[in-house]
Amino acid sequence: MAPSGLKAVVGEKILSGVIRSVKKEGEWKVLIMDHPSMRILSSCCKMSDILAEGITIVEDINKRREPIPSLEAIYLLSPVEKSVQALISDFRGTPTFTYKAAHVFFMDTCPEPLFNELSKSRITKAIKTLKEINVAFLPYESQVYSLDRPQTFHNCFSHYRSLDKNKQLEMLAEQIATLCETLKEYPAIRYRKDHEDNFHLAHAVLAKLNAFKADNPSMGEGPDKARSQLLIVDRSFDLVSPLLHELTFQAMAYDLLSIENDTYKYETTGISDSREKVALLDEDDELWVQLRHMHIADVSKKVTELLRTFCESKRLTTDKANIKDLSQILKKMPQYQKELNKYSTHLNLAEHCMRHFKGTVEKLCGVEQDLAMGTDVDGEKIKDPMKIIVPVLLDPSVQAYDKIRIILLYIFLKNGVGEENLTKLIQHANIQQQSNIIHNMQLLGTSLTPGSGQLRPERKVRLESTYQLSRWTPMLKDIMEDIIEDKLDKKLWPFVSDPVPAASPQAVVSARFGHWHKNKPATEYRTGPRLIIYVLGGVSMSEMRCAYEVTQATEGKWEVVIGSSHILTPKRFLDDVQALDQAAPVEA
Repeated sequence: MAPSGLKAVVGEKILSGVIRSVKKEGEWKVLIMDHPSMRILSSCCKMSDILAEGITIVEDINKRREPIPSLEAIYLLSPVEKSVQALISDFRGTPTFTYKAAHVFFMDTCPEPLFNELSKSRITKAIKTLKEINVAFLPYESQVYSLDRPQTFHNCFSHYRSLDKNKQLEMLAEQIATLCETLKEYPAIRYRKDHEDNFHLAHAVLAKLNAFKADNPSMGEGPDKARSQLLIVDRSFDLVSPLLHELTFQAMAYDLLSIENDTYKYETTGISDSREKVALLDEDDELWVQLRHMHIADVSKKVTELLRTFCESKRLTTDKANIKDLSQILKKMPQYQKELNKYSTHLNLAEHCMRHFKGTVEKLCGVEQDLAMGTDVDGEKIKDPMKIIVPVLLDPSVQAYDKIRIILLYIFLKNGVGEENLTKLIQHANIQQQSNIIHNMQLLGTSLTPGSGQLRPERKVRLESTYQLSRWTPMLKDIMEDIIEDKLDKKLWPFVSDPVPAASPQAVVSARFGHWHKNKPATEYRTGPRLIIYVLGGVSMSEMRCAYEVTQATEGKWEVVIGSSHILTPKRFLDDVQALDQAAPVEA
């Protein structure tokens, strides 16, 4: 499956803006990267794409490398001291340099002091290209990005790091600006009031964007581009969404199963023995893209249905029994092993999720939804929430983190509980060791004492039917819809700059991705407005799903792109909160 959206844009920018820009017919080159640039490149390009462009070997700048003085090298680096020093030392050698010449591309703006060090070194004799390409973010999915800075959460919400905060916000602003520049957007910038970091970050992004616009005046031009907006919101705006047990496929799998680096490991019981299999959950897997936002109740049905359709299209008769046993189908159709393995992966993944659900998660979901909504399945107000949470807190089979999720939702519903009541809840739940998570929530604006917290904002009434255990809608979805309908309160969500006046109708838009997959539908060359959202302090998978749902609801007129410093699972969120009262984690 060809990458689309963000991944395609970044992949094309690197392939044509870096590798093809210095390519010469019949000449091989070496590609050298550091850890951040390697992560960005591998998120959107395959090794085969790179090798097809005349690259003979890909190397890590921080590892020992054999000199190849007969070949020129392309350096794709983040502009940091360590990488620049390694680059300089490649061209210190006598009598020959490590490579014949250097084409240097920095991922974003190179600071003046590092640039001066470069210009004083011997590399000036060998450098043929020196450019900044402005890609300082990871395209995680077609509409989701990550700035790959998980420590941001600690820097923004902990007392320990307030001194460093401005420097941190400057770096984030630079990264967000490179995202807008890569998408050729010059959006109007808005932020959520009542959190000063949002205000400072919004202003810093504007300054960076203006600098990019000065270099490239056509940025953000196009018939509908003037309506594009960048929204900056902090994690404390909605603390419910990252705590709930989500029952849509992607969010549920990442919450309940140990999926590291988007890799799902599972056992298959074959005819002779059981084997561990490994599957990557990413957009190269069309089945995953189709299923990831579906409710778990629909996933198994859908996979089975798709598998049956697939088998019928290959003229293979199937029945219920052998759908369950894919190994039987495989025997008859060994040539379709790759496709059938995908079905097997997702049937396993769905089954694995359901096993957890049928254990304790099912009873937790009902309680969580009642607390989050403040009403029960019939829409009746929850009169005595304590009654529904005590059985969960006393149940020894429920894990500590799950109890904490319930206690926090209870505190949010009650808008604070007294210290004495909180102590009792912690004792009942037997979670004394992790109780600092609950106290640290105060750093995100939660009030533990009754009556002093923020009141819940009015929620949109949603009439579409939902599953009883999935009644909650992330608050950001309301905000996305209000922006697109131009209904969002300008006092609570002010603009940093006035929205850009509408562009002249004759403004021409270039085909966005050059010749990236010409057979793609026209929507690939995006000319409509975009809503770009940055969540300060981590984005949850349910919020990622909302970006796709809202885009779909506009029938492609708008595209919502969402991201943060990192992607949250409920465990990751609680771990982050737990660390807030400790000294800062060491930055990688």
